[in-house]
Amino acid sequence: MTNLIVKLYHMKYFSLLLFFSLYLNSQNTVGVITNESGVFNGYTLFTPNTSKKTYLINNCGEIVHQWNSTSNPGNSVYLLESGNLLRAGKVSNPDISFGGVGGKVEILDWNSNVIWEYIYSTPQVSQHHDIFPLPNGNVLMLAVSTLNEAEAIQAGRNPSLINQGKLFNEQILELKPNLTSGSTEIVWEWHIKDHLVQDFDSTKSNFGVIADNEQLLDINYLNNNPNGGSANWLHFNSIQYNSNLDQIIISSRLMNEIYIIDHSTTTNEASSNSGGTYGKGGDFLYRWGNPEAYDHGDIDDTKLFGQHFAHWIPDGFSDAGKVIIFNNGGARNIDMNNLPINYSSIDIIDPPQSSNGVYIYDENNINGYGPIDSEWNYVNPVDPKNFYSPILSGAQRLSNGNTLICSGSLGYFFEIDSNNDIVWEYINPDSSNGIIAQGDIPSANPVFRATKLPFDYPAFTGKDLTPRKTIESGTSSQPCSLLTNNSLTFNKSHIFPNPTSNILNIQINKKIKKLEVYSTLGEILIKNYNENRINLSQLPNGLYIIKIFTDNSSFSQKILKH
Repeated sequence: MTNLIVKLYHMKYFSLLLFFSLYLNSQNTVGVITNESGVFNGYTLFTPNTSKKTYLINNCGEIVHQWNSTSNPGNSVYLLESGNLLRAGKVSNPDISFGGVGGKVEILDWNSNVIWEYIYSTPQVSQHHDIFPLPNGNVLMLAVSTLNEAEAIQAGRNPSLINQGKLFNEQILELKPNLTSGSTEIVWEWHIKDHLVQDFDSTKSNFGVIADNEQLLDINYLNNNPNGGSANWLHFNSIQYNSNLDQIIISSRLMNEIYIIDHSTTTNEASSNSGGTYGKGGDFLYRWGNPEAYDHGDIDDTKLFGQHFAHWIPDGFSDAGKVIIFNNGGARNIDMNNLPINYSSIDIIDPPQSSNGVYIYDENNINGYGPIDSEWNYVNPVDPKNFYSPILSGAQRLSNGNTLICSGSLGYFFEIDSNNDIVWEYINPDSSNGIIAQGDIPSANPVFRATKLPFDYPAFTGKDLTPRKTIESGTSSQPCSLLTNNSLTFNKSHIFPNPTSNILNIQINKKIKKLEVYSTLGEILIKNYNENRINLSQLPNGLYIIKIFTDNSSFSQKILKH
């Protein structure tokens, strides 16, 4: 692409016209597909499902940082304010092997050194899917332990619904890492086995009326799932935390439900039906998505379909305090040919509360818990079936009102503005078949979740975030205006002329300490100090990156020499 640009710019006439026509009319197959005004300026963090790498990219798809682990993800990843990376890792476990199983949690420093690791993987237990960093430095971990057949039957499971000789007990463990010694203490636990109800066998535990126990989970409800008799009958796939309420929200893919529980309990209280701030112990404070699961309504009242990443929208954001959900949408309805209608949506609900954190259960309401439906959702505006990710995925409300959406099955991220217009699109180039080249058709490139972080996120303070090459091989055809941290206070019109033949001038309202020019591969080519202009005459024609340093900030911009 660079050679073609050079040739175009050597033409005496129509050079600019041809260059921008080429840029605007060509199309990427991976990396950045769309980057328009109105996009949230930040860095996107993600780990491809089959990669040991975690990437932090800018809106141009350029790597500003990368972590390298020794294991594939298992599955979520978080950048801590300290600059350390908290991630779940995959450990081989033939006894617990359903999709999403990980087995360990680790913290890497900025340079990918492992500074803490906790393995939770035996024939009887395993971490899976999600973790969450708490404000006190502890880590919530989603996991399963194993009930043998006798234990499952004693809990009230119908023996005909046990086809693997065991049943997985979903659990949440709170880990207290010691980064100095590397040790780990489990300081809190919650188990679904302590919050069950069944109406199958009055001689067994947990017997009761399902409809009268909305705070408990029916151990025999399979949600019309033909594989519901498998050990993995619930498939919890995310846990998130609300520090204002001290509550945890959980997503169960196979139940088509989300649950909220109290975290202020002791471990003993978490195993009971009393105690904690809300007086209900570890029982459900709220549930939503499939009222049939607790003998309310019927299958037509189902609102969630294999959902992922249910979480509270943070304070200060549009729709703060409400719950946003990636509703994967398998088999929402049946068409006239008796075939499933599959499409995904992003749903936002506002759980009715009588006071902060106290949810309303209305016994006169057919669904028990409200709302009847989501108050906001996004589907593909042309045809809902054009947006569908059967597994993985997530959505994140951003501080400017935009929403970042990760269509995980396809490794496809896109950002919509408040008008639901797409302002940014990106396709993950790191696949199970290796790095995808620009121009090739992407495949086998799923991503569990992607999140976007603002430039002023504390982890970035003092870090070198100089843009380097993109993940994909080959040259991008996407025009991109590059912004990095602190660059929002500047305007690219202060860098002129661009394109330039030799001299590039920089005019900003701060004293320039240093200018650096990089190749698109991240190689530093020129360095000037205390100047507001730089001479590019010694460089070949092509695309470059200039980074401008002031006393307390830096920013970068793509430039073209012709």
